[in-house]
Amino acid sequence: MRVISSFRFPSRSFLPLAVVALLSGCAAPISISQQSLKHTYIERNRSALSGSALSNTTHTILQRQNLLSLWRSHPTQAIAALRTMTQNHFYAQTLPDQLFALSELSYQRARKQNDRALFMAAALYAYAYLNPTGTEADRPSPYDRHFRQACDIYMLGLTEALGAPIVLTPQQWTLPFGSLTLSEPFPHYRWFGHDLTDLRPLARLKVSGIQNVYSHMGLGEPVAALPHLTEQEAKSFQVSDRLRVPLNLLLTFDTPRQQVLKNRLQAQLKLTAIEETSAAQNQTPLQYDQTAARALSLTEGMDWSAEYKGFLDGRLFDQSSRPQLITIEPHRSGHRPVVLVHGTASSAARWADMVNDLLEDPNIRNHYEFWFFSYATGNPIPYSALQLRKSLDDAVKHFGGMQSDPALGKITLIGHSQGGLLIKLLAVHAQDKLWNGMVSRPLESLNLSAQNKTLLQDALFPEPMPSVKSVVFISTPQHGSYIAGFSIAHMVGRMVTFPLTVTEVTKAVLTSDPTIRRLNMRPWRVGSVYGMSPRSSFIKSLATIPVAQDIDAHSIIPVLGNNALAKSDDGVVSYKSAHIEDVNSELVVRHSSHSTQSNPITISEVRRILLQQLHDDDHATPDDFVTKRDIMTLGGEYIPTQRPFHDKPEPPALTPLSPAGVSAPAHAGAQTP
Repeated sequence: MRVISSFRFPSRSFLPLAVVALLSGCAAPISISQQSLKHTYIERNRSALSGSALSNTTHTILQRQNLLSLWRSHPTQAIAALRTMTQNHFYAQTLPDQLFALSELSYQRARKQNDRALFMAAALYAYAYLNPTGTEADRPSPYDRHFRQACDIYMLGLTEALGAPIVLTPQQWTLPFGSLTLSEPFPHYRWFGHDLTDLRPLARLKVSGIQNVYSHMGLGEPVAALPHLTEQEAKSFQVSDRLRVPLNLLLTFDTPRQQVLKNRLQAQLKLTAIEETSAAQNQTPLQYDQTAARALSLTEGMDWSAEYKGFLDGRLFDQSSRPQLITIEPHRSGHRPVVLVHGTASSAARWADMVNDLLEDPNIRNHYEFWFFSYATGNPIPYSALQLRKSLDDAVKHFGGMQSDPALGKITLIGHSQGGLLIKLLAVHAQDKLWNGMVSRPLESLNLSAQNKTLLQDALFPEPMPSVKSVVFISTPQHGSYIAGFSIAHMVGRMVTFPLTVTEVTKAVLTSDPTIRRLNMRPWRVGSVYGMSPRSSFIKSLATIPVAQDIDAHSIIPVLGNNALAKSDDGVVSYKSAHIEDVNSELVVRHSSHSTQSNPITISEVRRILLQQLHDDDHATPDDFVTKRDIMTLGGEYIPTQRPFHDKPEPPALTPLSPAGVSAPAHAGAQTP
């Protein structure tokens, strides 16, 4: 009997596959390859914060404790199992890593499920990992990338858990693993005596329109709140009612690494203002987002149409409760006021970049405070200057006067464009020069009421304010703006509606004597637009009056391009118009338009002036002093002046940087004088 076998040799087409399968068992199980710097950074810093991939540490914890498969199929059960293992001290030597893993895993699940309780759990685990109340040896190394990641999980976890607006009343939370009793801040928190309302998170806000974004890195959630103002404070001088105070919100609990593994937690909230942090010693650094708070203040509180309303309607501040002098923080004794006065068809918001930068200098933050003056920019310049004078007088008296606080006698006025003309009227001995340049007859000879004579006397016979120490002119048309001389500017000037006070006094002057009519003092000719025309008798007269010798004066003059200064301008004001001899310093800012308040050279020069004043008065040099050499290195160009130039002692032989080497970006703001 023959037995026929069914075995057959493989076909030739199958042989290569069989060989590959056989050889694959001999391939190296480990391999390495080069990757780009970008992907190297991404790989090293991956976490649930930036996507769905977990950090290498958390992945390792899950793998070592045989939870990786469970995490992929049943993530909630995996977190609960890891918590139980941590409670039972499984791999006790890796407790910090396990707490970080619990925080990261909870955060990722919270994002997917939009679960506030999970966000809170992530924050609690992150706080326990960071353990700011433990011993130094317990804390993770600041060189560990998870240190900053845990701070961010804590911040963003609180942001999502507490929501907006943030409620500070006692709360009871049900967590995935137990309960949390959350107490409100105690004692009740007050910011400079003001209650705070509408507490808002800042972590997820993106700021646009401000050049430099500043924040303080540390622990906690950056938030901002509105101070509650009384009716009495809502006068001519006040803290802005839309001011957002930058604060830090911290959720803390005792013995965090022990308590977070229990089923009942006791924690409390704590608010801290940024001003308090700078004075505190040896405390955990707190996180703030001061630029976001300032931007939020502007977006919520600024009516941008008011820039043009304020130009066309001279009654804007007379007919409403709008304060003309506001501040971004309450006055503190010993802090010198810096008063910022904007230009035509503009607003206080145009100073945002400058103030944002200056407040980051601790020497300035600890010695100065910023006040903002707003006015109807179409009104006669002397009338607006009189409003500024009265507002400052009222503010100084409100705070007890210069005898109560000598810092109130060291006010710095900074005026942009038309604002520079306003501040000059507070710093000159005009006597009768301004009046005589405009009117051929003495004021006393005119048939006017006592009220009208007093108004004209106060507005057109100004004397320096005793509280003013220095003035800074920025893009100021000292001899008039050629733009204001154009016929279109005169047509726009005719559209301005003046306050009743201005209309009545102008009419009274015109009717007091028929010969006065030859002066052509029709209402539109006394407004700011014609007042800044090079042909205006007002601007011609004011240009002949120097700043009082006991008041320091500085000029910052932007010009476009590298042309000779005699032929240069900023698009609105020529260099020849902005230049005056009798100042302590004059800085030319090349490649800058009229709206130079945001130019880094301009901001640095204002900083130098403010620090120089501290040096001159206190005979002490701040640690981070700005000198003339520094400004020239940035690209600034100083022009010799008649007054002595004060500066910190430094080696001579200064060589300015070639203007071609620096091209500061022109600000895209308003191009009006």
